[in-house]
Amino acid sequence: MSAATTRSRTPDRLCAEAIDLARAAAEEAAAPGVVGEHAGLVSEGDRVVTHYFACKELGYRGWRWAVTVARASRAKIVTVDEAVLLPGPDALLAPEWVPWSERLRPGDMGPGDLLPTDAEDLRLEPGWTGEDEPPPNSAVSHEMADLVEAEDAEVTAGPPAELSVVPARGTISAVAEELGMRRARVLSRYGLHVAADRWEEGYGPKTAMAQAAPASCVSCGFLARIGGSLGQAFGVCANEFSPADGRVVSLAYGCGGHSEAAVMPKPPQPAPPVIDETRVDPFPLRPAPDSGSVPVAEDEAAAELGHS
Repeated sequence: MSAATTRSRTPDRLCAEAIDLARAAAEEAAAPGVVGEHAGLVSEGDRVVTHYFACKELGYRGWRWAVTVARASRAKIVTVDEAVLLPGPDALLAPEWVPWSERLRPGDMGPGDLLPTDAEDLRLEPGWTGEDEPPPNSAVSHEMADLVEAEDAEVTAGPPAELSVVPARGTISAVAEELGMRRARVLSRYGLHVAADRWEEGYGPKTAMAQAAPASCVSCGFLARIGGSLGQAFGVCANEFSPADGRVVSLAYGCGGHSEAAVMPKPPQPAPPVIDETRVDPFPLRPAPDSGSVPVAEDEAAAELGHS
């Protein structure tokens, strides 16, 4: 170990004694009452010492005010270099910063948000670019141009040269656009597997809803099938009362809203009335004298009161 290294690790006496100067600098940078007790010092080099003070600021547990003081060679005046707030060994720190591309999660996008995709996104692969390539036997194709140059031939302008080589209706781009395949990039096999794993995790056969379902979605009338290779394992739920309404569900998923889960019983229909038209039931216009709840009075006094 050299003599310079030994001197740098030994705190300078005047700089180590300048605790009040360091505290005043820390309070000027912070506020009175926020700077706590002296928490030690560290020699930064020849005649350079950093004093640490506890921080009493709310929300900064374990942080320390660090004030670096120094003095010139053969000088007896100590000056302040800087005063900063630094985290200590047990400081409460914010989580490590993560780029937005790695921090984004499904469901974080809102109305108006744009999510650009990386040019090297593993979930996508090149699709139809839209560039028309002339047929190999065309006069303007690369193969014919190389052949003309190799044979030292000359293509003269004439009526055939003025005609369209390939009709616009029969180009590859026209057919691709009509079939809906004219896209710059399409899902790769990796992108398909990632999407399938994500959908099956949310609405797959291993969920609690599917385990308690009476039947799977493959036999449900509310299932709307999707095209492509994913249509062999997934569909879209169209039952407004299902928890998966409008979502992509696995064909092995299921819920209590299955179309064939239960058949509502029909209310019992009463029997039609039976009318006997062969007999006549008499209906007296006046009730019989003995049909009341009060016995018939035999004396004339009770008869006058209207008792029957």
